[in-house]
Amino acid sequence: MGQKEQLGCLKVLGIIMVTIIVTVLVTLWVVKTYIFPSEFKPVALTNKEEVQLSTKLDHLDRVSGTDIARKIGVSGEKGKTDNHNEPLKSTPYSEAGAERKISFTQRELNAMIAKNTDFAKKLAIDLSDDLVSAKLLVPVDPDFPVLGGKIIRVHVGLALAYKNNRPLVALKGVKLMGVPIPNAWLGGIKNIDLVQEFGADEGFWKTFSDGVESIKVEKERLSIQFKE
Repeated sequence: MGQKEQLGCLKVLGIIMVTIIVTVLVTLWVVKTYIFPSEFKPVALTNKEEVQLSTKLDHLDRVSGTDIARKIGVSGEKGKTDNHNEPLKSTPYSEAGAERKISFTQRELNAMIAKNTDFAKKLAIDLSDDLVSAKLLVPVDPDFPVLGGKIIRVHVGLALAYKNNRPLVALKGVKLMGVPIPNAWLGGIKNIDLVQEFGADEGFWKTFSDGVESIKVEKERLSIQFKE
């Protein structure tokens, strides 16, 4: 065998080895990222952000009669728990001066999710102009073929805005393990304004639309104004 033939064989062998190595690395990356994805890192608010979120939730508690702040474990100071064991004081009902707008930052939403044991480290929200995106780690039923018992990564995009004097809600798409799901598999509702499509009939979407004055989603912030 001549020197040129030997060099040619070595070159082919080198290409094969590089291809095998790259294939293995890509396969490992796909398995690690989509089939065995790591949990999301919880958002930890600063003390100032904790106080701001606590103030918002306390306000919602007062106007709604709920106990949201305690249920998700948010308090005005880190390591401090508000005293919710005090007896309720009766007060006359009034809507005078009531705030009908709520606004949360992206960090506040993710911090509240992190306080929820069911979704902590499994759900992450992203806010951008007129778009709410969510990444979710979903366990697969053990009886499901191939992926049974595994945890897969799902990415969802939802258009959310206020146009033509009504809310706009539309599914932008769903990606499963990084692959977009066909619209036909989603029931053909991709990019369809759900409020416009179903808001004329009595039901959830009409009730939702009738109660909203405005919705604004921008980079890292969500604001909703309710009607009287």
